[in-house]
Amino acid sequence: MGHWWERNIIEPGKLPLLLALTAFVLTFVITRVITRLIRAGRGPFRNISGSGGVHIHHVVPGVVLTVIGGFGSVAGDGHGFGALISAVLFGMGVGLVLDEFALILHLDDVYWSEAGRQSVEVVVLTAALVGLMLVGFLPFGVNDLDDEELQDRGAVMISMGANFLIALIALAKGKARTAIFGVVIPFIAVIGAIRLARPTSAWARRFYRRRPRARARSWKRAYRHDRRWTGPSRRLQDWIGGTPDMAPELESAARPSLPADPSGPAEPPERR
Repeated sequence: MGHWWERNIIEPGKLPLLLALTAFVLTFVITRVITRLIRAGRGPFRNISGSGGVHIHHVVPGVVLTVIGGFGSVAGDGHGFGALISAVLFGMGVGLVLDEFALILHLDDVYWSEAGRQSVEVVVLTAALVGLMLVGFLPFGVNDLDDEELQDRGAVMISMGANFLIALIALAKGKARTAIFGVVIPFIAVIGAIRLARPTSAWARRFYRRRPRARARSWKRAYRHDRRWTGPSRRLQDWIGGTPDMAPELESAARPSLPADPSGPAEPPERR
């Protein structure tokens, strides 16, 4: 275990990245636990309000920690105790910021709404990508090049450009997750680039307009995919981040109607 630690973490200089990822995940988990306790009215935790009763979202200290940790990492040489502290502060800040990613995106407090699921999705996606880089994957498939190719700048640029183009095609086909993971693992982007596009994507609007069969197959495949994976994905997001509040119109529709009060005033007679 000690040899693996030295060879894979210490020697490549990945200890700051490991600490940042650990701090990021732990901060997100602790923050979600606290917010769920506040939502349920349990425990000693309460919302923080500033002067004038303004609610202070935890994205605010998250931005402060991200700035301190980021500039601390840039100012240091990447080694020593200061670099490790900066990595931890940066990971904590990113965890607080991305936990309210949906709030930043919509410029509205949608933390417990349906739109708030985007924060959980972004956090899981970020943790997965950083984890891939931690175990040795590099963006644009640079890790697939040998030593001679790495010394050839032209080969590196061609490889990065080709992988970026493939990921861009997957993104144009409406497969954002595939494109993002394909930046780190090019094979994933290739799969997304050769398969049918999502029916509402820019690729489908451009290339499927005069291909009714391809358009029909795209809608059918998207329907089957969403029907199969939307339910498990939503349950996983609810388990990680908590179940969102029901929309007001759905809540009113689900609420049973109360019978009329017999002691109340009688309805006026209908005029003829």
